[in-house]
Amino acid sequence: MESTISSLAAIHKDAKIGNNVTIGPFTTIHADVEIGDNTEIYSNVTIMDGARIGNNCRIFPGAVISAIPQDLKYNNEYTTVEIGDNTTIRECVTVNRGTDDQFTTKVGSDVLLMAYVHVAHDCVIGDNVILSNAVNVAGHVHINDYAIIGGMSAIHQFCKIGEHAFLSGGSMLTKDVPPFVKGARNPVSYVGVNSVGLKRKGFENEQIHLIQDIYRKLFMEDNNITQAISSIHDEFEPSTERDLILDFIKNSSRGLMKGY
Repeated sequence: MESTISSLAAIHKDAKIGNNVTIGPFTTIHADVEIGDNTEIYSNVTIMDGARIGNNCRIFPGAVISAIPQDLKYNNEYTTVEIGDNTTIRECVTVNRGTDDQFTTKVGSDVLLMAYVHVAHDCVIGDNVILSNAVNVAGHVHINDYAIIGGMSAIHQFCKIGEHAFLSGGSMLTKDVPPFVKGARNPVSYVGVNSVGLKRKGFENEQIHLIQDIYRKLFMEDNNITQAISSIHDEFEPSTERDLILDFIKNSSRGLMKGY
C-alpha cells in the first residue's frame, strides 16, 4: 500500500520511506532517514539525519529522534539511532544519536517509551523494555530485555540494568541493577526478586525459587561480592538464570546496587 503523507509535512527527497507509512502534518524528516513499513508518525515529529526506524512503529507528537548528542566531545562524526520493530515512542520523547564511542544509540523492538523520556547517546535499550513517563537515561547506559523503569527515574551514565529487572518510580540510579530483581529506596537497593513480573513472563516456580536463593547469597547474607560469586558458583548447578546473574555481576563496571 502507498504511504499517506500530509501535504503539510516536510520530508527530504532522499529520505527512505517504507510502504503504508502514515506521516502527519508539520512533521519534519531529514535526508538520511530510513522508516520501515506500516509505521505511523503523528504531527509535529522531528526525525533527523541518522535515524533508522523499523516496521510497525508509532511516534507521537513532539518527539525528536536522532538529534546530535548532548556531549561536548561530539565532533560531528557520523552516527545513528536504530529503533526496532513494533516500538511506541510517546509525546516529547528525545532519542539522541551516538558518538564515536559506539557510533549508534539502539532502541530495541516492542519497546514503550512513555511521554518525556530522554535516551542519551550510545545507550542500548533491549527488546520489550518499558521506560515510564519522564525517565531520563544518561549516555552509555545498557537496559536489557524486559526491564521496566518507573516514572521520573534518572539513570547515571554507564549504568547497566539486567533482564526482567524492575526499578521503582523516582529512582536515582548510580549503580548496576542485576537481572530479575526489584530496586527501590534511596539510594536504590535490592528489595526482592521481581517474582510477579517473572510469573507474567512464564517463569516456573522452580526458576523463581532458584533466583531467590541466588540473591539471598548475594544480597542478604554476610558475603562480599567475591565470596558471593564463589558461593553461587559452587552451590548452584549451571542454569540459564544462574549463569546470566553471574555474568552480569562479573561484568559490572559501576558496582551493584546496595543489598537488602
